[in-house]
Amino acid sequence: MPESLSRRTVLRGTGLAVATTLLSRFPAGASALPVLGEYDVVVVGAGAAGMTAALTAARRGLSCVVVEKAPTFGGSAARSGAGIWIPNNPVVLAAGVPDTYAKGAQYLAAVVGDGSSPVRQKAFLDNGPQMIAFVMANSPLRFRWMEGYSDYYPELPGGLPDGRSIEPDMFDGNLLGAELANLNPPYLPVPAGLVVFSAEYKWLNLATVNGKGFAVSAGCVGRYLSATAAGQKPLTMGQALAAGLRAGLMGANVPVWLNTALTDLNVEGDRVTGVVVSSNGVPGLVRARRGVIVGSGGFEHNAAMRHQYQQQPIGTAWTVGAKENTGDGIQAGIRVGAALGLMEDSWWGPAIPLPDEPYFCLSERTLPGSLIVNQAGSRFVNEAAPYSDVVHVMYNRNPAAPDIPAWLITDQNYRNRYLFRDVLPALPFPDAWYQSGAVLNAWTIEDLAAKAGLPPAALRATVDRFNGFAFSGADSDFSRGRSAYDHYFTDPGVFPNSCLAPLWEAPFYAFKIVPGDLGTKGGMLTDERARVLRADGSVIKGLWAAGNASAAVMGHSYAGAGSTIGPAMTFGYVAANDIATS
Repeated sequence: MPESLSRRTVLRGTGLAVATTLLSRFPAGASALPVLGEYDVVVVGAGAAGMTAALTAARRGLSCVVVEKAPTFGGSAARSGAGIWIPNNPVVLAAGVPDTYAKGAQYLAAVVGDGSSPVRQKAFLDNGPQMIAFVMANSPLRFRWMEGYSDYYPELPGGLPDGRSIEPDMFDGNLLGAELANLNPPYLPVPAGLVVFSAEYKWLNLATVNGKGFAVSAGCVGRYLSATAAGQKPLTMGQALAAGLRAGLMGANVPVWLNTALTDLNVEGDRVTGVVVSSNGVPGLVRARRGVIVGSGGFEHNAAMRHQYQQQPIGTAWTVGAKENTGDGIQAGIRVGAALGLMEDSWWGPAIPLPDEPYFCLSERTLPGSLIVNQAGSRFVNEAAPYSDVVHVMYNRNPAAPDIPAWLITDQNYRNRYLFRDVLPALPFPDAWYQSGAVLNAWTIEDLAAKAGLPPAALRATVDRFNGFAFSGADSDFSRGRSAYDHYFTDPGVFPNSCLAPLWEAPFYAFKIVPGDLGTKGGMLTDERARVLRADGSVIKGLWAAGNASAAVMGHSYAGAGSTIGPAMTFGYVAANDIATS
């Protein structure tokens, strides 16, 4: 039975979409539009899913074009750390990681449960390693193991405490030539004079208090000097991933049309046969002889869709997803009868609403000497838990015990030891952070509570209790430090529990915490071949989807670093292969 019939994944709007489809099989006037081109495959979106799909289609002998709404390529992937979670992949096996297909299958089933169908989980496990090998064979991209970056639930059967995630190796931007100027910029630029891999950020946080942290930081400087001396333009993380995939498309002669927004799907008879686009403001039709693959991202920047499908409070100001992700592909799918799944969920994470943009908070909430409290001044979660879990708890508890916003509490000892976003230890935070209300400070816990609107006595009692846990090494309330994952973004020089340290040195700080996200994870329901499904489980001919335009194979969970990009690339690869063999 397709998962569309097995869970709450069929959401409101599907029935209306089917009715609309019966009344109008193709966009009004589409046949009168100028034809901008005709290809075997049209791919919507130049992110990780779309570019992987296009590369696969081209190397399978199909003519292909990528249409991209933004003036840049790369989407949210280019902005990201570019972790890629795929069990039993050739990169981790070459590095000696003790992974197997069976371990990956056991772990994925334990994490996801019935959040997606077993056949889709199997398709991901079967095709993920092949996709990585294919990308390396058909682009300049190379990958490296993110050593030590634990699976998010390593204690579950098949989980790996040292992780199975990979990330791009350094990529020379010169390989793109003039096209490099069209690369979507990163969410947070790498500090000047460094070449940093995603797995190294945990050590940069500790550069002033840990020998390995200092050594890794020095290595990042040396890597930059070597690259620039060789005349390279070194790129890492999401910049390397997007640039490498784009270089692969250039080598395969796949055109990427920027500033070309999807406005609808073209349907003739019972089949999707192309896309209606607005290219630099000019409408037109791009025909697809074999199929359309939608990899246009989620709907995180569509306030109306977030209000319709997701819990409140929500908006578009707390996401770090690409600003062009407004659900265009999902809405076009609805109009041709696509069923939807997981629309209520996102790739959540605690965020600090800084005035320039939200800051997705990874290490800062996990490093010792920090805790998170609700509006009653009480802790309510293991702060070091996987970031999606923390926000799920925030939403689940908020109606009865308000915690949106919550507050991350730290002290000056914490500030003296650790990097915070891009502010070096001991240095003052920008005035704008305080002026916006996202950051507060005070010389006593009680005064800090008053500024944050928290009960002073309650916050004092919470900090005192937490300090007791720090001295004993055991968090009796929320078990912070029990999982190996909890210790990834921590300070190994802190004993007896590297997740816990007392707050004692004034001044004290409070950072506003809201439900941020990397993007939404709900979209069109697809089968194990990435074909888009109707609510009755039937296939919409000519239409495939991958990435955040489709309902995530991860269900409501998050297996490890790269659980967004790994499946996105894999199902882009699956979709193109399915078209090639259909």
